[in-house]
Amino acid sequence: MNYQLIDQSLEINITGLVQGVGFRPFVYRLARNLGLNGWVNNSAEGVLIQVEGNPEKLTQFLTKLQSENPPRSRIDFLEFNPIESIGYDNFEIRESINGDKTTPILPDLSTCSDCLKEIFDPHNRRYHYPFANCTNCGPRYSIIHSLPYDRPNTSMKGFVMCAECQTEYENPCDRRFHAQPNACPICGPQLTFQNRQGEILSIKNQALLDAINAIQQGKIVAIKGLGGFQLIVSGIDSIAVQKLRERKHRPDKPFALMYPNLNLIQQDCEVDDLEEKLLTSPEAPIVILKKKHDYSQNLAPEIAPDNPYLGVMLPYTPLHHLLLAKLNIPLVATSANLSDEPICIDEKDALFRLGNIADLFLIHNRPIVRPLDDSIARIINHQETLLRRARGYAPFSIPLAPNTSDLSPILAVGSHLKNTIAIAHYQNIYLSQHIGDLSNKLTYEAFNQTIENLGGLYEFKPQIIAHDAHPDYLSSQYAHTQNLELIPIQHHYAHILSCLIDNQLEPPVLGIAWDGTGYGANDTLWGGEFIHVTQTNWQRIAYFQPFKLLGGEKSVKEPKRIALSLLAQLEINLLENLPITLKNQFTKSELILFKNILAKNLNYSLTSSVGRLFDGVSSILGIGHQVSFEGQAAMALEFATLDTKTDEFYDFSLTQNKIIQWQPMLTAILEDLNNNLSISFISAKFHNTLVEIIVAIAKLVGEKKVILTGGCFQNLYLVEKAIARLKAENFVPYWHHQIPSNDGGISVGQILGAIREISRKNSKM
Repeated sequence: MNYQLIDQSLEINITGLVQGVGFRPFVYRLARNLGLNGWVNNSAEGVLIQVEGNPEKLTQFLTKLQSENPPRSRIDFLEFNPIESIGYDNFEIRESINGDKTTPILPDLSTCSDCLKEIFDPHNRRYHYPFANCTNCGPRYSIIHSLPYDRPNTSMKGFVMCAECQTEYENPCDRRFHAQPNACPICGPQLTFQNRQGEILSIKNQALLDAINAIQQGKIVAIKGLGGFQLIVSGIDSIAVQKLRERKHRPDKPFALMYPNLNLIQQDCEVDDLEEKLLTSPEAPIVILKKKHDYSQNLAPEIAPDNPYLGVMLPYTPLHHLLLAKLNIPLVATSANLSDEPICIDEKDALFRLGNIADLFLIHNRPIVRPLDDSIARIINHQETLLRRARGYAPFSIPLAPNTSDLSPILAVGSHLKNTIAIAHYQNIYLSQHIGDLSNKLTYEAFNQTIENLGGLYEFKPQIIAHDAHPDYLSSQYAHTQNLELIPIQHHYAHILSCLIDNQLEPPVLGIAWDGTGYGANDTLWGGEFIHVTQTNWQRIAYFQPFKLLGGEKSVKEPKRIALSLLAQLEINLLENLPITLKNQFTKSELILFKNILAKNLNYSLTSSVGRLFDGVSSILGIGHQVSFEGQAAMALEFATLDTKTDEFYDFSLTQNKIIQWQPMLTAILEDLNNNLSISFISAKFHNTLVEIIVAIAKLVGEKKVILTGGCFQNLYLVEKAIARLKAENFVPYWHHQIPSNDGGISVGQILGAIREISRKNSKM
């Protein structure tokens, strides 16, 4: 941006990601290099600067502020105004000031290369110190209590810097200049190694060595990390991995692996340039990678049973780097909790809740303010896509349009599964970290704490709550206890709106929202929806023919029940003509019972869900009769496509009201199954049929912008095939990148839904 200044003194306000990224030191050095005087400080809104000097130098200063700002920073808004000259004789960093708290908070960042060199340099004072950090890396969101981001407002306030650390902190030429978590072995956090009873077995570096020895012996070690505890076992020890599965009550769901370095990952997994960039990024998420056919046979097969992919990450804290450097093997690194519970962040809580899982505990004394699971990402159609937004990415700030500046504060409480919350505050939406499944009591408590914590950071007091329309969701029930104005937002409409925000799109769009189930506007369960969103309204214009969920929610855990419902809707005799893949799944008495239940319309829910259709077809093909985690049967169906390349698809039909008849497709699937066609080929044709349905509806509607959203579009085959076919037919497809397509993005969509509803009401006044 070009400026032409005649003034000699300016006040500059900057908002965006400008705290915790070395922005003030950058401003300080820039001003000093240009011979300008004045000061810079953190404000609750961002960064405030007063600077004076030669107009030509001030012009350069404004330009370089935006062209040379630190790599982790983001300037959303910069405003400058002339002020009366004060006559400053130097440039300094001043104490922070309070005000309206609106500045975005930076996520936690993985260890930078400079800190990494120091912890492995025997001559450096931070040699083997597991808590080294600087302005370019280390904890942020996990340690902050309140804004502005200064040490007294973090969990580092109890650690008084030694003389050497204080000197670094005050030296403008040092990369630890104003690094709030700055610490060293003399003055910073320390490790202890404990048993299940909480007895200290060793401390400091010996604690690390003892933990390494325990892992080598096949022990399960609970390690307090950046955003919570992780359960760690050797990735090459089948007995240890199976023991972890049994104790954690996690029979099938894949475990994530932490590798010592990129080279070892490349030996086991296919890694392209984008995946490598994601793995080595400062966010350091778990990245979903395809296993090589000749991947290491040393890896325990129990890590990801029947799964052609691995969830892989690199070390992201000095503690992890030190562990992995000594062990030099992949480690299972999973959230320290029982299935569906929130991650532990407190030592006493960890000893209580993990005492029957972990054998030993590696603990440190830096308090964690809020829990942060590891984020999960994969590359879809050559772009990063987040499946779980947590450590490294949370919290997420999204600037709102200027015309929303007078909006009342809105809290969105999200969905029931994969819950997140979001707030609309001044000119931004702030999205929380992943919270989880609210049916668990501890997770519901974490949900309440997240609302309190995020609200507390920004001194946010909601006047409106946006919530899911489902009356039984605990998030919706929470909303009804708050005595505030409520705006219910339909589940799939919220999915589409979240993708609108993710892609910075404006309506009109055709939104395709496919997931497990969501409460529909007609008291049925939706999940296979085509919704047209205009500037002011939305309308469901097409959907899949509803089918019965036998036993309601029980069918989610037992897709074989869905298979029976689908077959019964084809009027197949369940006692005489059941496919061979299902015959061993039911006793004769069970089949008689289920047949009668279906015939008499007892104990069922109706759904149009594509996610449940995936489950039913998976069971019919014999690869997903019963599941222990959400999406397991659908994932098996996706994995089956990997060995086949075909553009063939099955017949389907549309009623005059655009109801998609899946019956012809299912009839043809049964014929292919009877003709002994491969499961891989049938699965690929099934996926292709869903894609052709998307294209057919898009052509009928004629809306060029097409949104793909909902949990089903985490399926790599489905989403990439849909993108390619839509582009071939001259449509413009959009999918998710920074906001998860699953229910983790619902809260953001609820915010936009509430804003649209308020705007619609105001326009009628």
